[in-house]
Amino acid sequence: MFNDAEMSLDVLVPLQALTVTWKPSCLGSQPFVGHNHSACGVLTSRAVTAVLIKYRSCIFFYIHRGRSSKPIFVQIAKQVVNLNPLELRLPSRAWKVKLVGEGADDAGGVFDDTITEMCQELQSSVVDLLIHTPNSFADVGSNTDRFLLNPGALSDDHMIQFRFLGILMAVAIRTKKPLDLHLAPWVWKQLCSIPLAESDLEEVDMIPLDSFMAHSADGRLVPIVPGGQNISLSFANRTEYVEQALHYRLHEMDAQVSAVREGMSTIIPVPLLSLLTAQQLEQLVCGLPEVSVEMLKKLVRYRDITESQQLIGWFWQSLEEFTNEERVLFLRFVSGRSRLPSNPADISQKFQIIKVDRPVNGLPTAQTCFFLLRLPPYTSQAILAERLRYSIHNCPSIDMDNYMLTHNTDPADSSDNED
Repeated sequence: MFNDAEMSLDVLVPLQALTVTWKPSCLGSQPFVGHNHSACGVLTSRAVTAVLIKYRSCIFFYIHRGRSSKPIFVQIAKQVVNLNPLELRLPSRAWKVKLVGEGADDAGGVFDDTITEMCQELQSSVVDLLIHTPNSFADVGSNTDRFLLNPGALSDDHMIQFRFLGILMAVAIRTKKPLDLHLAPWVWKQLCSIPLAESDLEEVDMIPLDSFMAHSADGRLVPIVPGGQNISLSFANRTEYVEQALHYRLHEMDAQVSAVREGMSTIIPVPLLSLLTAQQLEQLVCGLPEVSVEMLKKLVRYRDITESQQLIGWFWQSLEEFTNEERVLFLRFVSGRSRLPSNPADISQKFQIIKVDRPVNGLPTAQTCFFLLRLPPYTSQAILAERLRYSIHNCPSIDMDNYMLTHNTDPADSSDNED
């Protein structure tokens, strides 16, 4: 076992090395592209890079956005699950996205932004893979703001989508770009193959069970044993009832969990997840819910301005005054993401702030692909904060790449792309 301070991709050794085939040559007949510290590996990390660059140009998804379009999650799921898993084991992003009819050019920002949109779809009933915990409906107990896998989602299409959810989780671990998912501890325990107990059920559902017909997590009235609707609950069979009810509730999502783990297994060595606690897996997949200003300060790089200048002081003061919800919107505005990894070392791009020669008190702009914020001059901290708030609340679109190319591109920006 290991402590929280040791939690990183180094724990799951094959992940950090971007293992293309993780069957060691010393255990099988074929060589593998593996961790350069592994005694079984036959290719160096440089060779791994060469292989991955070859696959990099093979994956490009065309996505439609709009009221008449299918959810982005559904569109990408249908394309991803049919790919060779080798093509998804990349260090910074697993695929490129082309938003049909929009001007965004995916140098990393569009990928991040669509990942964020998919997380929102999953948690807003646009995609029916997740459900609120029963405690949230009854407004009792804990985890009232969390989600469970939907035990009623059993169709073939649902299983494909659960597999893709697993792929998304594994891609988040490999790329170190967390998902903004609020899943109950129950789910993370199942993914780590940690046996569930009655106490786990109480954490998500405190609604009493009173017959051999019981409500499932999604509210359906179901028999807890075959023919349960015809079995009367009595004092004599009360013990059997409790055992069968608990067994049903603790295992009603097994099919969905299995599909998610199957998807994860195409990207990462799932057996190693049993070495993690539920909290550690959640942190690997989802990062931290709080956007830390101190972490952003550790990542920042200034251009055409210095840290000591008043404009920078006003900017950091404004960000510190923001609520966490506003800082999440700011993070999405400048990067396309809504969460940061728990370890600053896992962030490969610098957060860049550039002072630009534009009209005083204008709106700031950002380039998500480069994690870059452009600040015009301001006459006060209050005006800077007001303009920044307006931008993060009202300007989420990243459909300005064509305009930026002709009006706003700094030749030096091309060096900022670390994808």
